[in-house]
Amino acid sequence: MNRYCFTLQLRPEAVPEYSRRHAQVWPEMLQALKANGWNNYSLHIRDDGLIVGYVESDDLDAAQKAMSSTDVNARWQAEMAPFFTGLGSATPDEGFVLLSELFHLESQLRNPS
Repeated sequence: MNRYCFTLQLRPEAVPEYSRRHAQVWPEMLQALKANGWNNYSLHIRDDGLIVGYVESDDLDAAQKAMSSTDVNARWQAEMAPFFTGLGSATPDEGFVLLSELFHLESQLRNPS
């Protein structure tokens, strides 16, 4: 399983409402994420709206494509898009910036230099 980390930027004034909506994500959306290869998925947020996401997947590109074919994802992305800044014409799930993994404790413990 591969680990992925990404960032997105919310409009700072949108943080409370975005947080409220993520406290009760639609059950249909949760099920679609799990069924389409999004594992151990979490979002972290800073007060200024910086979101850092983490997900484990065999293939993130395939997981994103699978989600993009679902109706629930189209509806969710349309509702979430107004909260974000800097996406251009991309939806939030298309517009995140992947980060490169720099350190992983378990990997280094298994393979010390």
